[in-house]
Amino acid sequence: MSQLPAHSESLPQYPVDQQLKAYNARDIDAFMPWWADDCQYYAWPSTLLADGAQAIRARHVERFLEPDLHGQLLHRIVLGQMVIDHETVTRNFPEGKGEVDVVCIYQVEQGKITKAWFQLGERRLL
Repeated sequence: MSQLPAHSESLPQYPVDQQLKAYNARDIDAFMPWWADDCQYYAWPSTLLADGAQAIRARHVERFLEPDLHGQLLHRIVLGQMVIDHETVTRNFPEGKGEVDVVCIYQVEQGKITKAWFQLGERRLL
């Protein structure tokens, strides 16, 4: 994961970094403050998966039960208020432990993620 400077709280990638750290810790209480109350969470390009922070929380409470859950940041692009991450995510799929490549696009406003889009690659069992 990228190392941000000490004054990084104002950078758009700061909330994205913080939510990824909380995701990897599977800590829902540390994860949720980085999402705006009215945030929207999409499967790329426009399938709404969760509308609002409570719906995002519900999705992740279950996800955080996976013992091997981990997102590894491979590459990041920051352009204005948009943060685009390429990650490999380790998951516990019904058929076994595996990984999937994910492109994550975050829109950040006033230190919170307001919209996010996720494009998943093919699952690979380990």
